[in-house]
Amino acid sequence: MPTYRQPGTVITDHRFHVPLDHADPAGERIEVYAREVVAAGRERDPLPWLLFLQGGPGGRSPRPVGRDSWLDRALNDYRVLLLDQRGTGRSTPAGRQTLPGRGDAAAQAEYLAHFRADSIVRDCELIRRELLGEDGRWSLLGQSYGGFCTLTYLSYAPGGVREAFVTGGLPGLRSTAQDVYRAAYPRVRRKVEAHYARYPEDVETVRAIVRHLREREVRLPGGGLLSAEAFQALGITLGTGNGSHTLHYLLEDAFVAGVSERQLSDPFLAEVQSHLSYAGRPLYALLHESIYGQRSVTPQATGWAAEAVRAEFPQFDVDGALAEDRPVLLTGEMIYPWMFATDPALAPLREVADLLARREEWPDLYDPRQLARNEVPVAAAVYHDDMYVDTEDSLATARSVRGLRPWITNEYEHDGLRVSDGRVLDRLIRMVRDEA
Repeated sequence: MPTYRQPGTVITDHRFHVPLDHADPAGERIEVYAREVVAAGRERDPLPWLLFLQGGPGGRSPRPVGRDSWLDRALNDYRVLLLDQRGTGRSTPAGRQTLPGRGDAAAQAEYLAHFRADSIVRDCELIRRELLGEDGRWSLLGQSYGGFCTLTYLSYAPGGVREAFVTGGLPGLRSTAQDVYRAAYPRVRRKVEAHYARYPEDVETVRAIVRHLREREVRLPGGGLLSAEAFQALGITLGTGNGSHTLHYLLEDAFVAGVSERQLSDPFLAEVQSHLSYAGRPLYALLHESIYGQRSVTPQATGWAAEAVRAEFPQFDVDGALAEDRPVLLTGEMIYPWMFATDPALAPLREVADLLARREEWPDLYDPRQLARNEVPVAAAVYHDDMYVDTEDSLATARSVRGLRPWITNEYEHDGLRVSDGRVLDRLIRMVRDEA
């Protein structure tokens, strides 16, 4: 196990071999990577473990530099394990470069069906027993989708957990994918309207960009097609604390100055690509809607829910907005089938994505009865009007989990854990300890 030092920390690499299908422990195995971080000078102390479950799906764990962000607060009390969930980071990869080795699209989809929260939690349990022993318990910190995984953990393996902290990630226990997006579009509209209220000049800039994209084909530096609908997807930035400002500064550099024919600038296109490309996180696009699939809620397929529900919200239609001379609304955390045609990183996986969208009878991810008798102390930050996770769903879940203490705040957006210099985590720790 390689060990190295950074300012104020000692880091150790861990690799674990886990079953691809936990129902077949003697079958194929994949590798899961995790990074242990401990405060310098405390390497040999018997510190409790804190497992960090990253947002996503398909997001690798943070790559720390010393005691940065929330890690500084965590290292006061814990030995932290940063998990690259299966298929991400340094774990066995899953993307356009590796999935064809599984066989045809149907074989690839069957493989990816083992990459949801239920499998992630079973990985964690094997890792826990290896690091802490059969009776050892650790703490959980789940950010966003990591909070979804935390609720799965509390549903099916609560005996391994001593306490849990959730930030921006209390899912609707009985919400379908359609329910999720039906609630999401109005939230996104509010965020976009708030952005235009802050930066009124961006209304016309966005209209000019989408008119330009309707009139000609524009390619991103990596070859991806920047359609008007793809440009709308930049609205996903508006769910973070500085997202509105980031979007404004991106838009102000959209067009090249001093040329006779209007063109979108190379710096603009390069930055747009950095926001829209799924080359670094293909599982996010492939599995995003499947994280809401549960057979006891509905046996039906998720069926490209974001696309299907969008028809109920015609105010997001680009051509209608241009024709009626009204602001063009951007979209948010939605995955659409056309993304698998316009993004070169996703194009080879188009058939796989469609098979996953049409897959039925996804296993349940949560056990409401177990959560109702939960004995693990839980504290959760619920961000008021979170663009990515529905606040009403989160509060309903908070009421459904015995012993869960919610902290409802509008001081932070969805990225509060990362940007608060440890204040969000500190508040949750003190809540679990009955100090706040």
